[in-house]
Amino acid sequence: MSSRRYGIAGDLRHQITTGRIKAGERLPSEADLARQYMVSTPTLRSALAVLEREGLVEKIHGKGNFVLRPRRKITYVGGWGTLDPSTAADAALRVTVRRTEIRAHGRLTTLLRVPSGSPLTEYFCLSHEGESPHSLAHIYVPGDLTLTPACGDGSSCERMAMGFAVPSPPPAEVRETVCARLATPDEASLLQISSAVAVLAITRVAADSAGRVIEVAHLVFPGSRADAVFTTHHVINKRRTQG
Repeated sequence: MSSRRYGIAGDLRHQITTGRIKAGERLPSEADLARQYMVSTPTLRSALAVLEREGLVEKIHGKGNFVLRPRRKITYVGGWGTLDPSTAADAALRVTVRRTEIRAHGRLTTLLRVPSGSPLTEYFCLSHEGESPHSLAHIYVPGDLTLTPACGDGSSCERMAMGFAVPSPPPAEVRETVCARLATPDEASLLQISSAVAVLAITRVAADSAGRVIEVAHLVFPGSRADAVFTTHHVINKRRTQG
């Protein structure tokens, strides 16, 4: 029945992307759709789950399945820790920043290479497209360093929207670990998505020229709302031969 599930998902996807079923519209009941496609209700629900993971459909308990309004995609530029200016501007992102003083614990001590209990500043950043959450970031900086600009509690900051954070001094090395996984319950709640939706999770570690870690950032984007682009520059050493 796996092929039938994807066939139904493909047909509904086509109707959604071509505008036959419009954003915000409620789909027919699951019982009606099951009869329409001549499948069992579990198979039909499995097909809808495919669309839910893709961010096309949202199931609201007690109300039914609704077509989500499309969110514009942004491009995360790897190695720089920034959002592509053109896509960030197109998406009209607004970032709310909350700053908290905390102590290093757990994996943060390993990533930041600091003793447990060391003072840190945490910046929690939640971006919005209009009134809807778009992506989130937790940024950790050693207590004696600051981000530029330093945004206070509940403030909005355009530069933070472009890159989430700009360490001061700027990093000499940036290492990023990227994975695709399901959203955690907290992430699903903050981003207003289903826990069945895949997210693009990026852990960014930035160090200065002396090798000191000056920032650790955990960035989370719903998979349907962001692309990550990484560019590799190959350096060829040219040796001069003397004859």
